[in-house]
Amino acid sequence: MKFEDILEEINGFGPFQIAIIVLLCAPRIVLPCHFLLNNFIAALPPHRCDISTLGDGGLFRNLTSEQRLTVSLPVRDDGGLKSCEMFAEPQLQLLTNSSDSADLPTVQCQSGWVYDNSTFTSTLATEWDLVCDRKSLAQTTGTIFFFGVMIGAVVFGFLCDKYGRKNTLLVSYIMTIVFGFSSAFANSYVLFAVLRFLTGFGITGISINSIVLSIEWVDTDHRSFIGVIGSLSWSVGNMLLAGFAFLVNDWRTLIMTVTASLGFAVLTWWWIPESARWLLVNGKVERAQFYLDKCATFNKRKKMSSKLKLETLSNIGIQEKQDKNYSYLDLIKTPKMRRLTLLTGIVWYGVASTYYGISLNISGFGLNMYLTHFIYAAIEVPAKLTIYCFLNMVGRRKCQAGTLLLTGLCIAINIFLPQGLWHVRAVVAVVGKGLSEASFTTAFLYTTELYPTVVRQNGLGYTSFTSRLGVSVAPLILLLEDVWTVLPQIIICSVAVVSGLLALLLPETLNVRLPETIDDIEKPRSQGPNGV
Repeated sequence: MKFEDILEEINGFGPFQIAIIVLLCAPRIVLPCHFLLNNFIAALPPHRCDISTLGDGGLFRNLTSEQRLTVSLPVRDDGGLKSCEMFAEPQLQLLTNSSDSADLPTVQCQSGWVYDNSTFTSTLATEWDLVCDRKSLAQTTGTIFFFGVMIGAVVFGFLCDKYGRKNTLLVSYIMTIVFGFSSAFANSYVLFAVLRFLTGFGITGISINSIVLSIEWVDTDHRSFIGVIGSLSWSVGNMLLAGFAFLVNDWRTLIMTVTASLGFAVLTWWWIPESARWLLVNGKVERAQFYLDKCATFNKRKKMSSKLKLETLSNIGIQEKQDKNYSYLDLIKTPKMRRLTLLTGIVWYGVASTYYGISLNISGFGLNMYLTHFIYAAIEVPAKLTIYCFLNMVGRRKCQAGTLLLTGLCIAINIFLPQGLWHVRAVVAVVGKGLSEASFTTAFLYTTELYPTVVRQNGLGYTSFTSRLGVSVAPLILLLEDVWTVLPQIIICSVAVVSGLLALLLPETLNVRLPETIDDIEKPRSQGPNGV
């Protein structure tokens, strides 16, 4: 008897499983609030050089505020004041409009900057003057956070297997709360960057454990459904982030606001069950029997303790444990596994970098950033529900490749569309965002079906690492707009197209019996029970 047989007896998709999803909603809502937080806390408001120190004497003191700006700051081609330059000395002749300011000598801002606080009370940029030649430091905090997420994916993947899903989840809650709130009180950029790295490290455990706990308590037939429906919590949190950022325009308060709901998650943690599968694998048979009986009672099924003795459960644990004696090295030991590992790694890198490359770019479409972020988040809901239908109609491979290629097409269209057609650009961008989310949703299910049971968790850990690498690089790619405005779009478009084409080289898994061993990968794939 296998663990799936037990789930079938006690109902692998009942009120007990729904309760688990509900209990994990609060922490999963927090995930996008931190993953995409840099859109708002690192925003760069309009700014100019501070010229208040120039008004100490002479004719300058008698000038109006507008005249002082005229004689002190050069003008851009669009008529606005330059953000990072000022005249070496006041040019009073400019008051008569008789001279051209283009050839006048300028210097970098000498006394700091004045910021437009109409949208944000404060951001990282205004807090530590991360503008002009230090502008990249604000966006770099996003990369530092995602590096923490990437390292956390490896560490918590190990801790999850060694110490259990539930205990590791509590550690993640506490780490995220402690480092999240601490980062809101950081008094230096370096300290803030360190705390954001640790926040990213801690929050990864929430991502990993919430998914594993949801999947391991659900029967095989409903895993894809639970995966899609459960991921809607991400979309809800993403939409809430736009609302939080609109209402709270101070970066410190915003960090505390999006972290606060984890306090509720800690309270609900007591009702979350440990994974019975993990308990059996680690020889904790009596504890596993307790949770299985609890599940049976909750689902109004007969308790398994009347049919299954501890010896039976122990045998299941031994069988499951035998399937766990594999490592990451098994992903590259055989030819077809090496090919599968390489392709899925590239696809996941492309999926993640494309999704976050679009998500982190919420300006330039003629809409305010709050509305753009909300629309980007809202489009994920129909995208997820639509791709769930297409997955069973056209197959996983075509959905994975198609969504990536169409995402790249949307990005390419916006490269050539003029800025004046902002309404068309906005629509194309929103469609591209929905397609990138559909590719992400597909990747989770597709990868689970591609890897054999004996190394499935190792495969997911590896692809999670490559995706986090793509996420970490995304903010740095966006900084290349200073080199060439459309360069980030060209890079993201190319990544989407290349990864989409490579996805076509992966095998189809629709209606195909899932592989159990590495031998199932190395030999021709067997057909499903329906002969397809």
